[in-house]
Amino acid sequence: MWKRRMLILLVSLFTGLLAVSCGKEESLKNGYYTAEMSEYSHGWKEHVTICVMENRIVSVEYNAENASGFIKSWDIAYMKNMNGKMGTYPNKYTREYARQLLENQSADNIDAVSGASTSGGNFVKLAAAVLEKAQNGDPTIAVVE
Repeated sequence: MWKRRMLILLVSLFTGLLAVSCGKEESLKNGYYTAEMSEYSHGWKEHVTICVMENRIVSVEYNAENASGFIKSWDIAYMKNMNGKMGTYPNKYTREYARQLLENQSADNIDAVSGASTSGGNFVKLAAAVLEKAQNGDPTIAVVE
């Protein structure tokens, strides 16, 4: 009798845990999703765009642009100046942050790039916002404070 009760208890516990874990799993809807910062910082507004296919992020673009639409990673003078002072530059650190999101498939555990930690903090916020859009299948641009 006690074996049967124990078996029922274990099956109930396992079923409950399975239901909780399945409820937490968020699927990503196919499509393109974008998040951008609400304000320009030092003349640049950062953005992240992802492409989702079959519940996976298959591409990530992270960059910034100025008010005229010029892309930060293309600014050679900015690159030379930043690389000399910080040891990194936009075309390098944006690709690194994008790589981490693509590999992790999550905004969690994104490691900061030395010399680009402010952009790293923004990237994590943008990645979380764009993933929320992908979970909801909402193609509108997320604006992040």
